[in-house]
Amino acid sequence: MEYKKTLLMPKTAFPMRGNLPNKEPKMQEEWDQAELYEQVQARTKDRPLFVLHDGPPYANGDLHMGHALNKVLKDFIVKFKSMTGYNAPYVPGWDTHGLPIENALQKKKVDRKKLTAAEFREKCAAYAMKQVDNQRTQFKQLGVRGDWDNPYVTLDKNYEAAQIKVFGDMAKKGYIYKGLKPVYWSPSSESALAEAEIEYQDKRSASIYVAFNVKDGGDLLKGDEQFLIWTTTPWTIPSNLAIALHADLNYVVVRVNDEKIIVAEELLETVKDELEWTDYEIVQTFKGQAAENLVAKHPLYDRDSLIILGEHVTTDGGTGLVHTAPGHGEDDFIVGKRYGLDVLCPVNDKGVFTEEAPGFEGLFYDQANKLVTEKLDEAGALKKLSFITHSYPHDWRTKKPVIYRATNQWFASIKDFRDDILSEINRVNWIPKWGETRLYNMVRDREDWCISRQRIWGVPIPVFYGEDQTPIITDETINHVAELFKAHGSNVWFEREAKDLLPAGFTSDHSPNGVFTKEMDIMDVWFDSGSSHEGVLEERSDLRRPADLYLEGSDQYRGWFNSSLSTAVAVSGQSPYESVLSHGFALDGQGRKMSKSIGNVVLPSKIMKQYGADILRLWVASVDYQADVRVSDDIIKQTSEGYRKIRNTFRFLLGNISDFDPSKDTVAEQDLHEVDRYMLIKLQQLIKKVTEAYNAYDFQKVYNRVHQFVSKELSAFYLDFAKDILYIEAADSKRRRAIQTVYYETVVSITKLIAPILTHTAEEVWQYIPQTEASHVQLTDMPKVREIGGEADLLKKWDHFLVVRDDILKALEEARAEKVIGKSLEAKITVKAKDDLTQSVLEEIDRLDQLFIVSKVDLVATTDFGKGYEYVDVAVEKYDADKCERCWVADDTVGTVATYETLCERCATIVDEHYQNVE
Repeated sequence: MEYKKTLLMPKTAFPMRGNLPNKEPKMQEEWDQAELYEQVQARTKDRPLFVLHDGPPYANGDLHMGHALNKVLKDFIVKFKSMTGYNAPYVPGWDTHGLPIENALQKKKVDRKKLTAAEFREKCAAYAMKQVDNQRTQFKQLGVRGDWDNPYVTLDKNYEAAQIKVFGDMAKKGYIYKGLKPVYWSPSSESALAEAEIEYQDKRSASIYVAFNVKDGGDLLKGDEQFLIWTTTPWTIPSNLAIALHADLNYVVVRVNDEKIIVAEELLETVKDELEWTDYEIVQTFKGQAAENLVAKHPLYDRDSLIILGEHVTTDGGTGLVHTAPGHGEDDFIVGKRYGLDVLCPVNDKGVFTEEAPGFEGLFYDQANKLVTEKLDEAGALKKLSFITHSYPHDWRTKKPVIYRATNQWFASIKDFRDDILSEINRVNWIPKWGETRLYNMVRDREDWCISRQRIWGVPIPVFYGEDQTPIITDETINHVAELFKAHGSNVWFEREAKDLLPAGFTSDHSPNGVFTKEMDIMDVWFDSGSSHEGVLEERSDLRRPADLYLEGSDQYRGWFNSSLSTAVAVSGQSPYESVLSHGFALDGQGRKMSKSIGNVVLPSKIMKQYGADILRLWVASVDYQADVRVSDDIIKQTSEGYRKIRNTFRFLLGNISDFDPSKDTVAEQDLHEVDRYMLIKLQQLIKKVTEAYNAYDFQKVYNRVHQFVSKELSAFYLDFAKDILYIEAADSKRRRAIQTVYYETVVSITKLIAPILTHTAEEVWQYIPQTEASHVQLTDMPKVREIGGEADLLKKWDHFLVVRDDILKALEEARAEKVIGKSLEAKITVKAKDDLTQSVLEEIDRLDQLFIVSKVDLVATTDFGKGYEYVDVAVEKYDADKCERCWVADDTVGTVATYETLCERCATIVDEHYQNVE
């Protein structure tokens, strides 16, 4: 007889190799055909709503790792919530306006000058929607489930109409105004920018000390002194109108080389070192307040520079006297307004000097630095020139430096409802907690939000002007424009004259002749996306405001988190979100920012093509995503090793329940062995811990708990020793069916637990589990923790057994290394317990040989033998008995049953009763 044929070896078609890159696309196609998203929503429609509102990625280019990290995290949460008692819709969105799309068209040789504004905008819209389609395909390849056929897009007519209403509501409450103010201006974009669009990079700048001669010293000064200022923007000197001092600081007149220089007393030594003075004499000291309204002479022009006082003057650096150009600085503008100074800004949209800066007209501001410095030197006003590298504001899209420039812009007056915003920030749940402090500090110091942009691809600011140039914003005009946008899209603003955009018969005291013009600036794109609470959460029947959760990268504290909060509090008095969860950035394996120039970019598409989306998803679950995360080929390879362990465990479980019919083979709990019940208890603990981790958005813990259970409790223990039962015993033996009962519950439970993360693999496993409750695992609920009888006693006993078993395994490994034994089944072990608990546990447990995977175990009370370990002394020897040809156990009973000379008594009995006809 061929005894191999009598063994019940694992049988399953579930493949060992994942082959994910080929398998996943087919699975995604099947989900689409089955309308899986719609099935999930139908199944959960009567449950409490959980809304994770998608922050819209920008519709331009292929996905990068930040996109993948963000969308996969959202998918974890949505899938988990839909499997734990919630109706969790997911409506993806896209941000589709803005300069990058204009630039992309220009790179494609679209000649803007040959097109009307409306024609160019149509091309922008077509390009944006093409990008939406491209990114949608890639997001779906990640296995992200959502309402992909009905996303929200900021260029959508209804969305634009809702945005106009947000603007109108804010204007009605007095929060919107137009004014001349210095704002961040990007010469490379030819547009104003908001603070949220600024990032800081190192820049090399000139550092100059400049002397302004006293023109009118009043009763304080003699007239032969010089006020000394310091600046790193020489190009702003032509715009200087004043010098600011602090009222309470002491200032000194210092005689140096026949000159009298005025500096703050506290900074005198610093200035002395910088200007390399070898000797000086203090000839006068006065308070800053005493110098108010004195007059200095501009070093380049026949113009006065007024001495003024300002709280913004500090002694952190410089000279304690601040060069003041109201057209190029916020503090300068504010203090200049108090003194009635002009707002001189001789720099145009492109950053080029105008005729208001004689001698520099036609020069780009940055190029003017050298000429300004040379002319100051010629005038004898330049006291020191050096160069420094410092952090400087840049346009976050073009990556080029920005300037402060006074222009007429539209603003949202944040300060008017700032206290309400701060109150909502305190109410919201922030994860991590430092997010609250970060946003609070941003808002606390924020005065106004510049919301106008001098571009064309965006939502126009819906303002009309009367003949006297007074802005007209009324309920009637706002509602009419909103309806026009809803019917025709915002392009209608550029296709029609102002009179054709106004309500029929509209009149205004500001236009007695009925002549109107319209605003041509567009809104900041952050106003676009920041209006999604109105255009999406309020407009869609399957969502609601406030959302339960916003989840984006940590850069969105200055972006979407901020703009959404500002607009929502302005129009509704309430935050648009109950909780905010942020993640870090994806860096390379060395912790560097990814850059094409460095060549360290890791693309999601490459990972998916080589390894599969589930490996990428598992990487997301394995990292501490709330901080910056690293990704590289080596890290992904390590992740794939963890995946392989989980997959192989699934395969082993499936292979050993191939002949198990849960409807009739399940063994009642009271008939299970202790070790089986113990494993069910450990499974309940896993379910509890994993569910808690999901609820805390701690996906790293989810992964670690599952991986540890699979590796330690299952593979290294329960699955290992159970082979001797599953393979050897008769098919329907109660002991075998008991283990299969535990295996079945385990594979069903772990498949559900891991489904939000390994979404493709869990679906694949699900198709091989007999008699599942639904066609897809995503149409089921997470397993619930259930009570197992005698839990406390079983845990105490079997937890201790496992640590004792570790001692035994060490002893066997050492004996193997010393060539005492080969495989562990060759061994006989003699064991002496070192303590009463170990003694009682070992005496109470049957079949220690099976649990230790050896051929014989003797428990003894003698002393001084074998090797000592933590809980037991162990002696290992090769067991002097024949090996059973069927179970490979060395056993004294081999050959004792007639006709089965090479089998042990156990195997002979099984074969005789069940396999007489096996050839």
